[in-house]
Amino acid sequence: MNAALTARCVFLGGPGAGKGTQAKRVAEAAGMAHISTGDMLRAQVARQTPLGTKAKAFMDAGKLVPDDLIIEMVKARIAEPDAKAAWILDGFPRTLPQAKALDQNLSKAASLSHVIYFAVPENVLFGRLTGRRTCSKCGAIWHIENNPTKVSDVCDRCGAGLVQRSDDRPEAIGKRLEEYRTLTAPLLAYYRAHNLLREIDANRPPDVVFQELLKLMQ
Repeated sequence: MNAALTARCVFLGGPGAGKGTQAKRVAEAAGMAHISTGDMLRAQVARQTPLGTKAKAFMDAGKLVPDDLIIEMVKARIAEPDAKAAWILDGFPRTLPQAKALDQNLSKAASLSHVIYFAVPENVLFGRLTGRRTCSKCGAIWHIENNPTKVSDVCDRCGAGLVQRSDDRPEAIGKRLEEYRTLTAPLLAYYRAHNLLREIDANRPPDVVFQELLKLMQ
């Protein structure tokens, strides 16, 4: 177990770069809150809430959910007790307006300390996404080639069936990558100008990336 960190981080990178997997691991090891807008949105969709119904149409098409559906949810989550000391934002911000809204809603005492960019070539991202499978019960993430289960389409952890997310299908991935290039990539320049950006080569074994992340976030 690593010592608790007091960092307040944003993990940036293309879809499939490993942000969510590493965020969960770092948060558990370092006593941080993992705040995943994707997980929160999928929970809303599963419960068929009004927000979930609106978001589902965008997610199924591989498009970004509009800012006004995301910002209030993130603000409320950061204010919860487990996120007071340290947190990792995974999947937010994805646009410049979101980044500016986040800055405006953080106090100086709890402003961002790190923005870490997960650098992975697009052809690698495409392969990671098309092969990704998620457990329908426990949420564990597998890959048909890089991290397969012992029995095809059955989770090793809980025995439930695996599913392919609608936004991991080839027709949606192209749109996700295009929107990432046009909307999310400009955040690199924004955070670089604020002296917050740090880059990590995420096209390496997960254990190597994890250990380097812990050092970057000190």
